[in-house]
Amino acid sequence: LKAVILIGGPQKGTRFRPLSFEVPKPLFPVAGVPMVQHHIEACAKVPGMKEILLMGFYQPHEALSRFLVSAQQEFKIPIRYLQEYAALGTGGGIYHFRDQILSGGTEAFFVLNADVCSEFPLQEMLEFRQQHGDAQSFVILGTTANRTQALNYGCIVANTDTQEVQHYVEKPSTFVSEIINCGIYLFTPAIFQHIGEVFQRNQQELVLEESSNGWQRAEVIRLEQDVFTALAGSGKLYVYKTDGFWSQIKSAGSAIYASRLYLNQYSKSHTERLAQSKPGGPIIRGNVYIHPTASIDSTAVLGPNVSIGEGVTVGAGVRVRESIVLHGASLHDHTCVLNTIVGWDSTIGRWARVEGTPSDPNPNDPYAKIDSETLFRDGRLTPSITILGCSVTIPAEVVILNSIVLPHKELSRSYKNQIIL
Repeated sequence: LKAVILIGGPQKGTRFRPLSFEVPKPLFPVAGVPMVQHHIEACAKVPGMKEILLMGFYQPHEALSRFLVSAQQEFKIPIRYLQEYAALGTGGGIYHFRDQILSGGTEAFFVLNADVCSEFPLQEMLEFRQQHGDAQSFVILGTTANRTQALNYGCIVANTDTQEVQHYVEKPSTFVSEIINCGIYLFTPAIFQHIGEVFQRNQQELVLEESSNGWQRAEVIRLEQDVFTALAGSGKLYVYKTDGFWSQIKSAGSAIYASRLYLNQYSKSHTERLAQSKPGGPIIRGNVYIHPTASIDSTAVLGPNVSIGEGVTVGAGVRVRESIVLHGASLHDHTCVLNTIVGWDSTIGRWARVEGTPSDPNPNDPYAKIDSETLFRDGRLTPSITILGCSVTIPAEVVILNSIVLPHKELSRSYKNQIIL
């Protein structure tokens, strides 16, 4: 068994700015650990997992290399980064590196998109495959969305008895199905034959249109549109539906929601990561992660859904709720931080209030997913969580509301509904 985690590259993650300026998006901390570490942790737990491959087109990156070394030591499993020479799509990368994936006689491998948060029921997917289909069949992890939101995802129509995928449409224009693709797959080496057919077809089309630009390479292959659509109805593709939590992490607002889901899961899987209220310590409400190096005043009130990074300083009387505070930030006495991501090494002055609007799914709808909000609607900035880039300084006694502040800014007054460049 192997696992491949698709981490994309620098041109994407635009909705994640200004946070993706400082660190590759897969390394952004969610619930106290890098986003992609949750994936690695889940893969390392699967019995018989021999190797984990990260695949993307980030240039070799100091932070990425450091992370891989520490993850290998922690999880005692070989982890390597395979760099694509360009963005090859979700299928092109695994096809390009098929020899690396298959080396050592791989019988099956998982493919996971890095920008999802999930319970990762990988073991269940393996067992499901043994019960459904044959040794050569493939499994997509699916979940239920509501009818309107399903249009934003890959939609799966499956046989209710066998769970065989009969029809697959990526982001349909009209309602197709409430079962959506979670971006987590279980493949056998036979998938490369199907991807290879798409590659051959792409090459033939390129030969026919010789006048076309070279950028439209045959190697750019999308698993969803090019492969699954063709495989649906062939008896080879099955869907395993999960009732566990799942969400995409496309925007910074969805990182706070993902952090809540993971912190919630820690109460079952990693109780040691959750802070507890202690006599003479800060007041903890709900699930809160505090890095051991952070210094928190005993009169601060934190939670629910708060993640405090390395070396953060939290002063007296500070209130933090539904927020991520990244390493080196400093919250001076009596500040109030709600629905906000506080960037690395940022400072918030005394009695300041920094607040955003949560972009949570509808709590009354069990199948609601987080909406991928556009930054602007009707020429106005959509109210969303507040984001402070790295090294932002907020003065004392001001209010920052629903705003995005780019890195290295020193503000001098209050702001509301603005992008501060």
